[in-house]
Amino acid sequence: MILKALYDYYRRCGNLPVLGMEEKEIGFLLVLNKEGKFIRFEDCRIDNDTAKSFLVRKHVSRTSAVAPNYLYDSSGYVLGYSGKDKSNDIACLSAFIRQIQQIHSKFPENIDLKAICSFYEQSHDDILVQFQSDPLWMDITKCLTKKYSFFSFRIEGDIKIVAEKKDILDLNQEEPNKRIQGLCLITGGKGKLVETTTATMIPGSQATAKLVSFQVNSGYDSYGKSKGLNAPISHEAEFAYTTAMNTMLSKGSRNKCVFGNRTFLFWASNSGEASIQSETSLFNLMGFIDDKQDDPNARIDEVRRVFSAINNGRLITSVDDRFYILGLAPNAARISVVYWSDISIKEFTGKMLKHFEDMEIIDGRKDKKPYYGLRDMLSAITLGGKQSETTPNVPDALAKSIFEGYPYPATLFSSCIRRIMAEQDVAPYGNPCRVAILKAYLNRLNNDNNKKITVMLDKENTNQGYLCGRLFAVLDKIQEDANNIHSIQERYLNSASTTPAAVFATILNLSSHHSEKLNEGSKIFYEKLKQEIIDKLSADGFPAHLDLQDQGRFFVGFYHQRQAFFTKKVETSIE
Repeated sequence: MILKALYDYYRRCGNLPVLGMEEKEIGFLLVLNKEGKFIRFEDCRIDNDTAKSFLVRKHVSRTSAVAPNYLYDSSGYVLGYSGKDKSNDIACLSAFIRQIQQIHSKFPENIDLKAICSFYEQSHDDILVQFQSDPLWMDITKCLTKKYSFFSFRIEGDIKIVAEKKDILDLNQEEPNKRIQGLCLITGGKGKLVETTTATMIPGSQATAKLVSFQVNSGYDSYGKSKGLNAPISHEAEFAYTTAMNTMLSKGSRNKCVFGNRTFLFWASNSGEASIQSETSLFNLMGFIDDKQDDPNARIDEVRRVFSAINNGRLITSVDDRFYILGLAPNAARISVVYWSDISIKEFTGKMLKHFEDMEIIDGRKDKKPYYGLRDMLSAITLGGKQSETTPNVPDALAKSIFEGYPYPATLFSSCIRRIMAEQDVAPYGNPCRVAILKAYLNRLNNDNNKKITVMLDKENTNQGYLCGRLFAVLDKIQEDANNIHSIQERYLNSASTTPAAVFATILNLSSHHSEKLNEGSKIFYEKLKQEIIDKLSADGFPAHLDLQDQGRFFVGFYHQRQAFFTKKVETSIE
């Protein structure tokens, strides 16, 4: 099912490389004149990690065997220098030269191939001397392990590199070993079958990692079949699904998101408006917001509008329109599938809207910033917003919770509580994302004993943790109005959220002294509010201990009550 969905994505796009071709990052070019003399190296790097891509013949599948690519390759093949095994470099260079001579024999009049053949008529040592005298040589030797460390040729005065010129690509040439004919499991039709599939490297994996592969003589062979014949895939279908996958994995792709060692690919089954906008919306929701946007909320608001339009039928979809999400993780020489979702677009958007609903919380800030995205949520639970310090399994579990509508991970909830307690001088009413996380986690729990938490203050909520949080916010506000300080919050917030009975007698007594500094109207207002909350507490008094869930409700109650004070001030000023 996964391979068929990838195969269909290739056919859907229509603008991906044709059979036998691929977009390849090539970091450096050897510029030759028409006589084959080496002029200089040309730098095609974009930054430290990427280089310009060229449409060239598909990279050959190889392990330890020497197998050159078509008019481009790594430094060992093109330069005869890899910085490692010199004898292997000579073998690779010799194979590369032989292949160029064979290509030239098919196109004897081609001046580009003639120039390259003339260049390689020199000895290996003479070639290296020319390379080493070039100003870029030192940079090249430092980049030999980079993904873009490939080399090709450009004839001086030309725009295109030799490897991408269509008149010498020879895509229809017969292969030395004829492929076995068989029934393809992806298309259902007959075709030439592949023995080994193309590498589809993901972040953290080896360069040769593949989604489908079989270890020879390791117990996975069946009925005397070996390699790819155990799961027959035609050459055309293999090219299509690997090209689709590598396209989505490429730098700048808007069909992927990476969290730690997890890579998620997502795509729709067709290219309709609803499908395309669903892909873009999920990309934005995962936190990949363009920092150059004037309004950081614009993208998130657009995401909600798109999902609502699809869910309400304003953006039309059919029952056959599907949305796919593929979760991948590195695993030795292979790629592990850790998540797969195949649902209708309408069902998918419904789950996304559920996430928005669960994360909705009152936000009194003037400069409102989005907090629904996965990256925003991860930043909220780490010190200084450093997502790299997140517990390794949290991003993966959180993404699956959003995609499937499952309860949010308990580690997300507990991490959020820890950060609130650690930063009590600024939290929780200064960070609505953290409170939204607490609310979302608690509301998705299958717990009938507690009332669902609302977006704003709920005076009907009688949960003891929620009430203690509300009362603490009132006492904190009294001190703020009286003395313009928050020493109660700084000294007692953590203990009040865990062992209310141990501290509330003390802070209620302190609050009485603070109230004496208020005017009569404020004193009566706060006294009534305190009494209203205390009346709803248990007749046995304050709880001796709050469990972790009720600690979360404590902070939500605290936040709600603080926002209620702020909202009331705004309403009064308008009047």
